Amino acid sequence: MNENDLLHSIEEKVDAGVRLTPHDALALFPCNDLLALGRLADKAAVRLNGNRAYFVRNRHINPTNVCVHRCTFCSYRRGLFDSDAYTLGLDEIMEKVEGAGPDVREFHVVGGLHPDLPFDYYLDILRRIRRARPGVHLKAYTAVEIDFFSKRFRLPLEEVILALKEAGMDSIPGGGAEIFAPAVREKICGEKIDGDRWIEVIETAHRLGIPSNATMLYGHLETNADRVDHLSKLRDLQDRTGGIMAFIPLAFHPENNRVGLTRFTSGLDDLRVLAVSRLFLDNVPHVKAYWVMLGEKMAQVALRFGADDIDGTVVEEKIYHAAGARERPEIPIERLVHLIRTAGKVPVERDTLYHELRIWN
Repeated sequence: MNENDLLHSIEEKVDAGVRLTPHDALALFPCNDLLALGRLADKAAVRLNGNRAYFVRNRHINPTNVCVHRCTFCSYRRGLFDSDAYTLGLDEIMEKVEGAGPDVREFHVVGGLHPDLPFDYYLDILRRIRRARPGVHLKAYTAVEIDFFSKRFRLPLEEVILALKEAGMDSIPGGGAEIFAPAVREKICGEKIDGDRWIEVIETAHRLGIPSNATMLYGHLETNADRVDHLSKLRDLQDRTGGIMAFIPLAFHPENNRVGLTRFTSGLDDLRVLAVSRLFLDNVPHVKAYWVMLGEKMAQVALRFGADDIDGTVVEEKIYHAAGARERPEIPIERLVHLIRTAGKVPVERDTLYHELRIWN
């Protein structure tokens, strides 16, 4: 099938609400007619969310960069005795919380797998934030961190999730998924839990009433077939639970890690991944163009290639900046609104669960 026939076939499926097959997705990744692909993805996004594009007032908190794993792709991780290793005390974390401003809607809490911290440290972070800011959503601890808590403290997975929920955790960020393909995963994060365990942790959380996001790290050693396999497993998970709020494709950044690549992803590949993801993940309500990773201008373009969310104010992002992100570590609301408006979308301020708080006319 030539490219025109392929795109026509995909458009017929999009118009009819017919689910794309993995074969369709694999065929779309090499597509050269990027504008046509973007138009189809935008059509799919508009069908789900109208002409809206979302953002949130959020604040990142990274309690520690000390990690027992040595993932080759990770630029953030430090060993316990490295000179630039850090672990924030609870009072230091609360200083960041108190300095976040009255309008913050979400705290995003993720960090390394520290070998010596007690479980109460992680619980107390949630408890103290919840007491100080009872109305703010706590999106905390990836599936990898939750699995670590289970193994490190010899607690059943369900017990860990319920303890975190009781302490204040409202949802789980999508990190740690990386790429599910075993051979590639072994090369970039071989010490980390495998894809099946990541899915098990997230599925258990969904069953216990905790929603999550989901991610895919791309642009390193994976193939297009690996990408489609990853997306297929996420779509199957969503069919079972309905607990994924948003999918966030994350471009690999090559600086200060040991993967051995020197190139960043191209803008064309970034847009292809977003567009194909939007078309294939028909059961995931939102696809996010993470401006910290893409850059402001590319994130803006992505809003016409299937993305309907640009993340938020962020404030003090550390993980991507350790890998070479060039963007500022935070962005004002007015700038987000401007980026969305000039992309031809309607800016909508949201909370973490995508309740609409304000439509910026």
